[in-house]
Amino acid sequence: MALTAGIVGLPNVGKSTLFNAITKAGAESANYPFCTIDPNVGIVEVPDERLNKLTELVQPKKTIPTAFEFTDIAGIVKGASKGEGLGNKFLSHIREVDAIVQVVRAFADDNITHVSGKVDPISDIEVINLELILADMESVEKRLVRVQKMVKSKDKEAMAEEPVLLKLREAFENEKPARSVDFSEEEMRIAKNFHLLTIKPMLYAANVSEDDIADPSSNEYVEKIREFAAEDNAEVIVVCAKIEEEMAELDDEEKAMFLEELGIEEAGLDQLIKATYQLLGLATYFTAGVQEVRAWTFRKGMKAPQCAGIIHSDFERGFIRAETVAYDDLVEAGAMATAKEAGKVRQEGKEYVVKDGDVMLFRFNV
Repeated sequence: MALTAGIVGLPNVGKSTLFNAITKAGAESANYPFCTIDPNVGIVEVPDERLNKLTELVQPKKTIPTAFEFTDIAGIVKGASKGEGLGNKFLSHIREVDAIVQVVRAFADDNITHVSGKVDPISDIEVINLELILADMESVEKRLVRVQKMVKSKDKEAMAEEPVLLKLREAFENEKPARSVDFSEEEMRIAKNFHLLTIKPMLYAANVSEDDIADPSSNEYVEKIREFAAEDNAEVIVVCAKIEEEMAELDDEEKAMFLEELGIEEAGLDQLIKATYQLLGLATYFTAGVQEVRAWTFRKGMKAPQCAGIIHSDFERGFIRAETVAYDDLVEAGAMATAKEAGKVRQEGKEYVVKDGDVMLFRFNV
């Protein structure tokens, strides 16, 4: 299940500060480019109120949230696709992640240098997106040369690849990412085999100052980022990396008080984690017993035996059925026994596609 989201951005936009807050891992953060050279990987817990509610209902001995990985990738600069800065190394790190969180600077601060000398979030985004497109263009051009030679000999695989590569090349020539191309299902399957950077889903994290976090709409940079992201069908999450890093050191009660003082309902960090989880195509099912209440991550579209296998391979190998109740039905009933009496607990078989929020008990025999 090891899916990971990569945090990218120009130098000094707040990437490593945000990563520190996300994972409490202490990735080096300094006011100069390239302080992060090797990617830092951290595990982040997924905030989920449903887990807290199930804990109230079941009163287990322990509660275990689900988690996934964030990778902090060093700052990209203009020319990275041609090896500028530490370009080739950084691009290879981006290639290894499953989704991209692009941190964009949306604050002015004379004490923090900007790599291009001024704060211009759209220019920053365009620099990074273009470098990823140029890197993909190079990959596609190389592959196209080989494929077109094979097409002449009527190679079926090459004949299927060629129109996909031509579509991609046209998109890149117009400075559009691979994810913007209108592919059929079969074409998308082929395109994914090329391991392109710009086919990965992306969201933008607008990093604002402490003064703007309570009312980000008043920040002109944020509005520009939102307009740009809308054209990319991408989500924008507003965060103040500095505040989030401070809050990472607080317990839940202190954090709640801090948010109240700031006039914020939910921390930007929690919003970012949830949005990234969705971006990765992940969902959560629960197991709930007196020993433990636990959240489990699965890929959307997985069937019951596959989800059982996330717990243990024996569960999948000997799968018989899954006793399943929707989270809302269980909460409404107030207890598993009551949900069963109300006919809300279903017996699901091998073809059942698990839904986000399902509370499950797997029956198996090996």
